[in-house]
Amino acid sequence: MSQQELNLGILAHVDAGKTTLTERLLYERGAIADLGSVDAGTTQTDSLALEQRRGITIKAAVASFAIGDVHVNLIDTPGHPDFIAEVERVLGVLDGAVLVVSAVEGVQPQTRILMRALRRLRVPTLIFVNKIDRRGADTGRVLGAISERLSVTPVPFGAAPAELAEILAERDEGILAAYVEDESGVPYGRLRKALAAQTRRTLVHPVFFGSALTGAGVDALTGGIAELLPAASGDPDGPVAGAVFKIERGDNGEKIAYVRMFAGTIRVRDRLRFGGDHEGKVTAIAVFERGRALQRSSVAAGGIGKLWGLREIRIGDRIGEPTGSLAPRQFQPPTLEAVVDPRDPDDRAQLRVALEQLTEQDPLIDLRQDDNRRELSVSLYGEVQKEVIGATLADDFGIEVEFRDSTPLYVERPKGTGEAIEVLHAESNPYRAAIGLRVDRAADDAGTEFRFDVDPRTAPLYLYKTVESFSEHMAAYVRAALREGPSGRRVVDCLVTLTECGYSVPDGPPSRRGPLSTAADFRKLTPLVLRRALEDAGTVVCEPVVRGRLEVPTGSIGVVVTALGRLGATVETSSPQGELTVIESILAAVAAHELQRQLSGLTGGEGVLETSFAGYRPVDGT
Repeated sequence: MSQQELNLGILAHVDAGKTTLTERLLYERGAIADLGSVDAGTTQTDSLALEQRRGITIKAAVASFAIGDVHVNLIDTPGHPDFIAEVERVLGVLDGAVLVVSAVEGVQPQTRILMRALRRLRVPTLIFVNKIDRRGADTGRVLGAISERLSVTPVPFGAAPAELAEILAERDEGILAAYVEDESGVPYGRLRKALAAQTRRTLVHPVFFGSALTGAGVDALTGGIAELLPAASGDPDGPVAGAVFKIERGDNGEKIAYVRMFAGTIRVRDRLRFGGDHEGKVTAIAVFERGRALQRSSVAAGGIGKLWGLREIRIGDRIGEPTGSLAPRQFQPPTLEAVVDPRDPDDRAQLRVALEQLTEQDPLIDLRQDDNRRELSVSLYGEVQKEVIGATLADDFGIEVEFRDSTPLYVERPKGTGEAIEVLHAESNPYRAAIGLRVDRAADDAGTEFRFDVDPRTAPLYLYKTVESFSEHMAAYVRAALREGPSGRRVVDCLVTLTECGYSVPDGPPSRRGPLSTAADFRKLTPLVLRRALEDAGTVVCEPVVRGRLEVPTGSIGVVVTALGRLGATVETSSPQGELTVIESILAAVAAHELQRQLSGLTGGEGVLETSFAGYRPVDGT
């Protein structure tokens, strides 16, 4: 029988034992010779210096092992909520997942957030209740919390056939009919097949119990992974289709892309199209075998490969032909930002280069430079990210930095319509190009759009070859210029139209005569014209807003609602659900961060806040 591929994610709340379980799986399946320790910083997947110092996972890491004829690519993911974007990137490339829950602490805030993401993306998931050997472990309590707080149907491993048949019959008419006829007459083999089918359809979630530290229960979990989770699908002979979920730099500074293959086969020296209009030649490939990445000549559908040679590739890029499996993922954008200062002013230029490389690994960091203030700013999900970025800059680049206080990540929107034009040879125009731009207000949360509305004969085709290429380059110049509006903030929700263009030539008419225009003239003139068009339209500064979903003990509703009022939140609904009450509200993102800080004290550690981006609204006041 040919080998099957299974791409498996391990997810958990911080300290539930996720990385220890990863290490145990690799050890038990013979992928590593010795067990590493999170406390000692010797685990296979936590290889970053900061991960080893803090004992937490920051970046997704890949290892592998075999279960019979199933080859498992195992992806260890971060557990801290500040790195939820890293987790969501991984979820899009998984065939199945194991969610780790501590038998002592039980279902925790991040556990619920992770399970909602898994269910939203319909990732088949097993649950491993870890630390059953610890004092305070209560598997019965945890099983009840899984059902109530995760809103899933748990199926305990080892459930009696009658109990298993009763659970499965609720979603399988054939099992129901056989069960009604004879409660004990449904063959166990049939029940196991039905359990696998319902698990793969995310209707039920099998629960295993054990200890990653001692290995208890891990064999049963391993069997469940092979039996209950679906193997990867995809035609290795079809058109190439893949997704980039991680970028790292090699020892020589070269860019390495981690790609999940959904279809086709990539071979060394293949030319690939990625990220829309980029191309590159693959110079080397590594795939994961028995815990390590080994150089190979190809990577096929269902597998995960490391690709070298694609200089312009970025996280989130799609490779080759789009498929249904490659639907774009919508990450909640960061809502905070902070200025980064080098402790040594002479390191400023080096700091920018280093931050640009970190942005390759995580585009949501979104490096911005304010030339007037000589400041570099990065986007953030939370305060822990500051420590991670700072430690990475120190460890990997030798640059010591300090962060200023985090502030909301404000944006600008046009108020109305504005226009501006620069003609050739005008005193106000320092470049050998002519550009006219119109800015219009777009609908809220519509993003930005560029339109080309000029006579194609006026386009500098000697530079850009085709009208389409000129339009694409102008769109890129506009997008870059929109990173900073008149108030110094990124401009959103606007339509920019090119209304005029022209260029100079040595033998042209007097109005156009002069040195031949260059691409740099168009690139440098665009932000000047766009700034004037935005000033003509007027802009308003807006703050990020989130929709908050609070789960709190019913007894704490009063203090929580009072706190929401103080923070300026609008409460939309309040729904009791047993011992918990769900409160839906709209609030400023900065208020949500403050609410998160207060929530544990308001709810005795039981409250959970999950937020989703809800757009921007004009800032009220200064």
